Amino acid sequence: MMISIANPIYDAVFKYLMEDNRVAKTVLSALLKREVVEVEMRKHEYTNGTRDKISMFRIDFGAKVRQDDGSLKLVLIELQKTWLETETLRFRQYLGTQYANPDNILKDVNPNGYGIPMITVYLLGHRVGEIEEPVLYVRHKSYDYDGVEVTKGMPDPFVESLVHDSIIVQIPLLHGRVNNRLVEVLSVFDQTNKDGNNRQVLNIDADTYRGDAEMEHILHRLLVAASDAKLRQDMNVEDEYFSAIETRDTAIMRRDQRIAEQSAQLEEQSAQLEEQRAALIVSAKAMKRAGIPVEQIAEMTRLSVEEISGMV
Repeated sequence: MMISIANPIYDAVFKYLMEDNRVAKTVLSALLKREVVEVEMRKHEYTNGTRDKISMFRIDFGAKVRQDDGSLKLVLIELQKTWLETETLRFRQYLGTQYANPDNILKDVNPNGYGIPMITVYLLGHRVGEIEEPVLYVRHKSYDYDGVEVTKGMPDPFVESLVHDSIIVQIPLLHGRVNNRLVEVLSVFDQTNKDGNNRQVLNIDADTYRGDAEMEHILHRLLVAASDAKLRQDMNVEDEYFSAIETRDTAIMRRDQRIAEQSAQLEEQSAQLEEQRAALIVSAKAMKRAGIPVEQIAEMTRLSVEEISGMV
C-alpha cells in the first residue's frame, strides 16, 4: 500500500521526527550499529536560524550505548544535516564549540574532567567526491612510533576527549540499497520517492516495512507530519528560501561564466597583441639592418625610437 509521508530532508520535519525518543533510538542504534538504551535531546539545539548561506540543521544527543561486554557508555552524538554542498570549515567551527562546551565534561570520571566521547553524524543531501558508498564510517585508532596499533589501555578517556569518530551518509546514494538495517532505516530519506515536482512529500510502499514495529512507527510519525498544517507551512518557508538560494546561485554561476568568457577573450586578445608586437620587432630589426632611419621605422611600426635604437 502506497502512503504519502512528509519528506524528512526538511529541517522542520526532521526535527519533528527526531524529537520522538523511540525514533531517535531507532535511527541512532542503526547508525552506531549498537543498541542505544537511552537517548536525550540536549538542551542546546543548534540550527541555522539566520539561514545566511546554507541550510545546516544540527541536533545534539546524549546517548547511553550498550557495549560488547554489556556495559553502558555515555556518548555525545552530534547530528548535522544539510541539503547543499558546504565548506567543511562550517562543520569544524561547530565541532570547536562542542569541544569547548563545559557541559560536555565528565567530572565524575576525573577531578579535572574528561570530555564525553563524541560521534559526529553528517546527513548530506549531496555526494562527496567520487565516494560510492552511501554510508562511510571514519574511525580513529592509535599507533606507536613504528606504526603498530596500540591496544593496551585503550580506549582511554583522555584520548577519547581529544578525537572523535564520524559517520557520513550520502542521501543521494541510498536508493536501491536496502541491504542492511541502517540503509533500511534511512530509506525514508530516499529522494527518488518524491511525489512528482512536490518535494515536500515522499510516496512510500508501507508493505515494505510491514511487521517491523520500529519502521512502522517512523512511517506513522512522518504520515502525521504530512497532515500537520504548521509543518507544511514551515516546509513552504524552506522552499521559498531554497528557491531564493537557487536563483542567487544561478545568477552567480552566470556571472562567473561571463567573467570567465571575458577573461578568456582578454587572454586571447593579449596573446594576439603579443604576436603582433613580436612580428613588428622582427620587422623593425630587419629594417634597421637594412639601413632605414630609426625615426622612419618608428613611424612605420609605432615602436618607440628608444626601443628601436637598442635593437641589435
